[in-house]
Amino acid sequence: MPEEQALLVIDKPHMTVRVYQRMLKIDVKGSVRNDIEEALENTPILKQTIGSILEMFAPLHVRLCDIDSVKTDEKGNVTIKQPRHRDVVIPLTLKEAKKLVDKLNELIPAEKERELDRIIRENRVAAREREMEKEQVPMSAGEAPLRIPPPPGVFDEEKEPSGKPED
Repeated sequence: MPEEQALLVIDKPHMTVRVYQRMLKIDVKGSVRNDIEEALENTPILKQTIGSILEMFAPLHVRLCDIDSVKTDEKGNVTIKQPRHRDVVIPLTLKEAKKLVDKLNELIPAEKERELDRIIRENRVAAREREMEKEQVPMSAGEAPLRIPPPPGVFDEEKEPSGKPED
């Protein structure tokens, strides 16, 4: 599978910001995290585990559907707000910040819609599977489904009084 092309790349001396169709990747140059990832390059399971531990504080690879909002301030700092994580702040020039914010604000709504459609589709499939399981209740040959008798008095017909007095 060919690698996806970045839609926007901002290369700074201390970091590289790449915007893809579904993801924002921030690669910090010379960081401890990159050194650990390079050391674990041949073991993807460990790389993924350690990367996710380091991302608990400030994730550097963010799915666009997980971003709540993107804003810039007058200095050019881009603030990316996301649930359950600290905000990611990217120091850029005003021109680069505007370009990044515009591109992200263009891509985020479409990606959120795509993620919502995927979740709805998965829920429909799971509901169909549950229905199929209900319909295919296995029974032994000659075995009838278990019938639970109603509680006493629930379906008893009330006796209508007859014209004769009971003595």
